[in-house]
Amino acid sequence: MEQKYIRNFCIIAHIDHGKSTLADRFLEDTHVIGKGVEVSQLLDSMDLEREKGITIKSHAIRMVHKYKGQDYVLNLIDTPGHVDFSYEVSRALASCEGAILLVDASQGIEAQTMSNLYLAMDNDLEILPVLNKIDLPKADVEGVQHDVAEILGCDEDEVMKVSAKTGLGVSELLDAVIERLPAPKGKEDAPAQALIFDSYFDMYRGVVVLVRLFHGSLKKGDKIRLFSTNKEYDIEEIGYLGLKFQAQQELLTGEAGYIIANIKEVADARVGDTITTAKNGCTEALPGFLEPKPMVYSGIFPINGDDYSNLVDAIAKLKLNDASLVYEKESSAALGYGFRCGFLGMLHLEIVKERLMREYNVPIIATTPSVRFKIGLKNGTEIDVHNPIDFPDPSNIEYILEPFMDTEIIVPTEYIGNIMKLAQERRGIQKNIQYIDEKRVALNYEMPLIEIIFDFYDKLKTVSRGYASLDYTFKEFRPSNVVKVDILINGEKVDAMSFICHADKAHAWGKSITNTLAEVIPRHLFKIALQATIGAKIIARSTINAMRKDVLAKCYGGDVSRKRKLLEKQKEGKKKMKEIGNVNVPQEAFLAVLKSNRD
Repeated sequence: MEQKYIRNFCIIAHIDHGKSTLADRFLEDTHVIGKGVEVSQLLDSMDLEREKGITIKSHAIRMVHKYKGQDYVLNLIDTPGHVDFSYEVSRALASCEGAILLVDASQGIEAQTMSNLYLAMDNDLEILPVLNKIDLPKADVEGVQHDVAEILGCDEDEVMKVSAKTGLGVSELLDAVIERLPAPKGKEDAPAQALIFDSYFDMYRGVVVLVRLFHGSLKKGDKIRLFSTNKEYDIEEIGYLGLKFQAQQELLTGEAGYIIANIKEVADARVGDTITTAKNGCTEALPGFLEPKPMVYSGIFPINGDDYSNLVDAIAKLKLNDASLVYEKESSAALGYGFRCGFLGMLHLEIVKERLMREYNVPIIATTPSVRFKIGLKNGTEIDVHNPIDFPDPSNIEYILEPFMDTEIIVPTEYIGNIMKLAQERRGIQKNIQYIDEKRVALNYEMPLIEIIFDFYDKLKTVSRGYASLDYTFKEFRPSNVVKVDILINGEKVDAMSFICHADKAHAWGKSITNTLAEVIPRHLFKIALQATIGAKIIARSTINAMRKDVLAKCYGGDVSRKRKLLEKQKEGKKKMKEIGNVNVPQEAFLAVLKSNRD
């Protein structure tokens, strides 16, 4: 099809503003699915996406819409809204010429709306503003329409109004996509140049890559070359992205589709890589998009040591499907062999754990999350540390830098006090307060990442009754007084429970963990000391008392010295048992440490 009849676009919005529902209406309106199909959020194909009501992966689909008697091809990429999946959004934006900016008319502009809008503008995308949920009783259509127009610098009547739930205004929006979003402008006679914007592993067919063709064309049987590895493959199947794959003979300039080329190794098909033909191919790779920058690090270990080889395979296949996951091998004295993984945030960590269990049937355990610190040593070198085990001896440290984030919180005005108090407790430095309208305010803070990653988002939702929205981006590394806290169980250091935190929070965090462990570790026949230490200094302690046998039960009379003798004998036995006995730490203890309250 000619490029002027193609539109490649995505939908960007804050979480829960109706992206996936609007995508469903598009599919109905273009007859990809029948009206009233039972499955809602059709592009959210993972069970996890349906359960949590969020989009985790970007999904692409091809639709055909008739406009003024002409068929137009619309390639839609549905994107996630949560801050932890912004990398998925950046990949979708790199494959499009335009974006629908979707705003909930009842909630207005929120933090992630702005973040995704700036991402789209950085990619020079044409923005089509749309208000959703206009049928809700509490929708402030005029107010939000004014806010959106002000931010984009457009007229208010340029902001489209729809209800994705009822289908109101959806046909007009599809017409507007054709009228207002640009067509691709690739060179049809140039060498083939395609961007891999997604890929996944199929057990029977190897790696399936999803591509957007910027220049030239690719045919079935063509020999292709991947820029990053320089390896060559023959295209076995090529086609369009419908609800099911639609095999074709070739993909033309400006189109999006899939390629199956007998790629066996998951590492060979890197997302963001460029595909060209092996003969007379292009000489330059497409710019692709930024490499993911992990914010949160955690160790992932199989609960059963025999599952390690399964975990190796599972994590390689998951990396193909989730390019923002970064990992390397590591071992732990307490947990055996596993991986040190980098995530974009805590929700990303939670989703990866769930996917490893559901999709690959590998039960895993994760260690306490950490962030990356830059540590300057007295010998003049600077090292990156994101694992507490690698934390150097304090006597060798000259300075420590921790990551600070630019944090934006958008919240109704009545909750400003609660938010300020919470941010202050988390070492936040207030930079700006900006009133968006008379009901909502944007608070800007500089805040250490270590304070955000544990439960800041949950606490934020609690103190604002669910109305606050959060977005954060990396700002810089700053000098900080952070320490490594070790957890000792019966005098033995458990490396998987060590963590790094600010010196002022060390006692509170350490006490929280020892108290949590005291509740989940079962009682033994001897007393167990649970300690949090900084170096040799004990900063918090909890005790699990011994289970006691009543040795005096058979003493029904006689001198008190007889009873004392039995108690002394028992005491000696307990002491000996403590020296040689091992504490059985259940797996639940490691999970409980992750969920312990950090305030």
